[in-house]
Amino acid sequence: MLHGSETWPVMKENVVALQRAEMRMVRWMCNAKVKDSVPSKELRERLGIDDIILILQQNRLQWYGHVLRKEDTDWVKKSMEYQIEGSRPRGRPKRAWKEVVQKDCQACNLNKEDAMDRGRWKKLIKIG
Repeated sequence: MLHGSETWPVMKENVVALQRAEMRMVRWMCNAKVKDSVPSKELRERLGIDDIILILQQNRLQWYGHVLRKEDTDWVKKSMEYQIEGSRPRGRPKRAWKEVVQKDCQACNLNKEDAMDRGRWKKLIKIG
């Protein structure tokens, strides 16, 4: 369900759809009906899993740290900084992956220098 989620510039609609799908699966695994009024948090604790929003954030930050630690000549790192020339189409611009990652970094109080120490970065983004 989260394959390739490191590079998704997720929007609110995507997050809501993922949460609904996750909770349907969690309820099915716990054999709990919606009528039973069992809180989602309790069902996740039974299975020992985290909220999908947190997992998405961790996946993005893990990939971001990986790319930051790459050499400056690497094509992946270059493509992250690449600016496209020309004018944009009319309307609101699509949400960029980098904007999402910057918000994640602000939420976790992270900066680029933290990513250079891999062990510390993993602890800061709370990945086991």
